[in-house]
Amino acid sequence: MKYVSEYRTLELVKVLLDKIEKVAKGNWNIMEICGGQTHSLVKNGILQMLPPNVQMIHGPGCPVCVTPVNLIDKAVHLALEESVILCSFGDMIRVPGSEMSLLEAKSKGADVRILYSPLEAVKIAQDNPEREVVFFAVGFETTAPANALSVIHAKQGNVHNYSILTSHVLVPPAMEAIMTDQDCRVDAFLGAGHVCAIMGMNEYYPTVEKYKVPLVITGFEPADLLEGILMAVNQLENGTFKLENQYSRIVEKEGNLSAKAVIEKVFEVTDREWRGIGNIPLSGYSLKPEFTQFDALKKFSINFIGGKEDSTCLSGDVMKGKIKPNHCPNFGVNCTPVKPLGAPMVSSEGACAAYYHFHNLQTVSA
Repeated sequence: MKYVSEYRTLELVKVLLDKIEKVAKGNWNIMEICGGQTHSLVKNGILQMLPPNVQMIHGPGCPVCVTPVNLIDKAVHLALEESVILCSFGDMIRVPGSEMSLLEAKSKGADVRILYSPLEAVKIAQDNPEREVVFFAVGFETTAPANALSVIHAKQGNVHNYSILTSHVLVPPAMEAIMTDQDCRVDAFLGAGHVCAIMGMNEYYPTVEKYKVPLVITGFEPADLLEGILMAVNQLENGTFKLENQYSRIVEKEGNLSAKAVIEKVFEVTDREWRGIGNIPLSGYSLKPEFTQFDALKKFSINFIGGKEDSTCLSGDVMKGKIKPNHCPNFGVNCTPVKPLGAPMVSSEGACAAYYHFHNLQTVSA
């Protein structure tokens, strides 16, 4: 498959690993932001093949993982107590709230539906005018255009029984929060290629300049990641810091202008709580005032709902790169995909799930 299979070849992987080993003289910690990158690194055995002086730190780039407990509790409340048709991407269904997950709510009779697109939820609302339909709008900038478009379609079609429960988070403020943490060990970043495909590169220059940290935007295949690591190590060894684009076959400097226009029409930047991390200023999206009628928080007046995280879950330390998933005392014992303490163990992009399923793999899968 063009632009995929050629980045999975064992020969290319070996060449890049050899170059990294020859270039890397110092001890370097590189954080990959995105959970998709984490899964590729773990699944393909890259962590074991890197030289020991080049360590990967797993970042908070899983939007499902950082969705706060109180929002999951609100979604459960809407599904059980307000009897709405609660729609969501599949990743959210098994994420634990303070009392139960959406899957458990479904087992109690709630109408919870897994969809592939928020536009499907608008259609469900049109087909069920007597029911309220809520889409749990979770994601980084990547999913924001589709969620924004669903609101535009609902407004244009006078679909008054549709709303979204918004939990959008933004990457650059999270990177800043990581760099200002007193325990930060990050020497360089691998940026998330799919986010930059939407937003472009310009919003990352301030982070690079302010913190003097190399940042390389990469794709998700083994060779993408290894080339990105090599580019970051080259910068670190040369004492330079700049923004580079390994994923140039997909990412353009300005991003997707049409997608950004849709986001800007519907959303505004706001403070956002991150599960396991806390509040990060100006790190999320909320609906603009002209779209308030589609804001489920206001439509159902549910801001009073809010539970607490499980105090024994160390997912916050995992997502801030302070510990590896398998260093958590609960990992694989009190916390498994069947009975998770936190979201990173059940999300398809969660670092804990990646380690649980793939960490024993020693070789690159072709």
